Amino acid sequence: MRTARRSQIVEAAIDTIAVEGLVGASFAKIARTAGLSSTGLISYHFASKRELMAEVVRVVAEEVAAHVDHRMREADGPAEQLRAYIAANVEYAAKHDDRLRAARAIGTGETADGLAELLRTGQRHGEFRFFDVELMALAIRSVRDGVLHRIAGGSAPADLDADIEELVTIFELATSGA
Repeated sequence: MRTARRSQIVEAAIDTIAVEGLVGASFAKIARTAGLSSTGLISYHFASKRELMAEVVRVVAEEVAAHVDHRMREADGPAEQLRAYIAANVEYAAKHDDRLRAARAIGTGETADGLAELLRTGQRHGEFRFFDVELMALAIRSVRDGVLHRIAGGSAPADLDADIEELVTIFELATSGA
């Protein structure tokens, strides 16, 4: 029951933040969204608003990572994994913009370490040309974040598949030796 209640509160926090923004997401509004009788039930499960917000970011980040990891595991080799990484991020954003909007409102501490390692692996295997992997990882994440921001702002692409293909092409050209 404790885990279910915590999950219910986190989901209500996500929904509330997505609509009201971080500042407008008071415990009272979150409790109302969750259908709770009082804010004390939130305080029972989370010591502070900061702790609840950290849990929101953790939950959303785990969901994104699981979605992206699943797609990347299906891919063969660094070039296909990069394609899967880009596509999976955009697909998740298109389907779950409210969750990403909430996490972005709170802020995330995600690093580009895993992506940089994927790029290094691609260079070692000869699939990618030589480039500064930290800079390329930053460029990929920046473009991805821009797309996520665009989707969260209500400017969802008319043709998601075409947008994904264009982004993949941009970074295939940027990383290829050709």
